[in-house]
Amino acid sequence: MKRAGLLALVFVMLTAVNLHADGPKVVVATGGIGGVYYYYGTQVAEIMSKNNVASTTAIQTAASVDNMMLVRDKTDPAKGTYFFATVLPDTAYFTFTGKHEKFAQKPAKACILWMMYPNFLHIVTTNKSGITKLSDLTDKRVSTGAPGSGTEFTALNLLEAAKIDPAKFKKWEKLGAKESDEALANGTLDAYVWSGGLPTGSIVELSNTLKRKGMNLFLVPLPASDPGVAAFMKAFPGLTDAKDIPKEIYGTDENTPTLAFWNMFVCPESTPADLAYKATKVLFENVQTLHSSVKAAKDTNPEATAKFVGKTAIPFHPGAVKYFKEKGLVK
Repeated sequence: MKRAGLLALVFVMLTAVNLHADGPKVVVATGGIGGVYYYYGTQVAEIMSKNNVASTTAIQTAASVDNMMLVRDKTDPAKGTYFFATVLPDTAYFTFTGKHEKFAQKPAKACILWMMYPNFLHIVTTNKSGITKLSDLTDKRVSTGAPGSGTEFTALNLLEAAKIDPAKFKKWEKLGAKESDEALANGTLDAYVWSGGLPTGSIVELSNTLKRKGMNLFLVPLPASDPGVAAFMKAFPGLTDAKDIPKEIYGTDENTPTLAFWNMFVCPESTPADLAYKATKVLFENVQTLHSSVKAAKDTNPEATAKFVGKTAIPFHPGAVKYFKEKGLVK
């Protein structure tokens, strides 16, 4: 009997392993190391794995545009593989509608699971660069973000709205957050664009580095009264908010007016309803773990997301909507 009982136990264990192996696999596409997306996505993947939602891993990427391509091209329902992703709202909108050149022939069929936190547009420079407003970027050494990133997409659209041709920069770089920090600190770059949550850890570190070198961090103000900013907001109605980056965030002399965008956590349209529901439910049931690990994630909560359900150009996944209805937040 003991032998039979042991064999039965082994059979049950092996069956459980096989069921897990045959279950859905989720890959969370994040962003570059140093940016909030990377840490946020990695933590979400860990929460999903620990709570048996699916076999989940997180990968480093060039962020938003790259992520939407992964959602579109690498998701394989036949193999049970689904790419979830962190993404900027303007990038999500353009890739979903096919208005982005890389998605014109094949839009990304994605759905929103939840809203993450507002992303703040940073134009980072020093107090000695001579750059005090958007138009001052002309003839400077500027990085517009990593190729294929949401930062690059937003930066190029803002520059176009402001009628600034990046090809005419004194030096046009396309660097990620960490590389941009290093170049600015070393004096090989005058300014760079970054779209991220508050605070972005690498910019906090940059501020400390600059102080050791006798300089101060300066964020270029982007008030709604600036012609370029006004034109950008008109081109992207409903996707941006005018907000301030508080001076205590990075130790700047004043609050900095800028543009804010609510980041989205998306999944493929083909994601099974049960998987989307479980992922959303588990995330919010363990959201304090996310909050304690990623400061910017303090705005990730069911109430903040529920306000957007039914009001976005990109639909919410029915599995996610089911969770918000159960919570009484959506009718």
